[in-house]
Amino acid sequence: MPRKTISPATLANHEKHGTASAVSLPETGFVRLSTILQVIPIGRSTWWSWVKSGKAPAGTKIGTNTTVWSAAAIRDLLARLQTGEA
Repeated sequence: MPRKTISPATLANHEKHGTASAVSLPETGFVRLSTILQVIPIGRSTWWSWVKSGKAPAGTKIGTNTTVWSAAAIRDLLARLQTGEA
């Protein structure tokens, strides 16, 4: 079964119609995957596929089962997705 990725148009549509969560990213610091997936409406496996392919930034392991991402890197990714560069 082919993998689905979200297009920039779909992301914009989610934001326009309020189907994307009203979660805001902090200006600085780190965020966990659960927060990212509330902002970018994709599945966990798609996110990890993006990380593996380089489309999404690599995270930082802070524990055995815990990975976090820089809020600034996620903001950059969102900007690239909205402009269609990602």
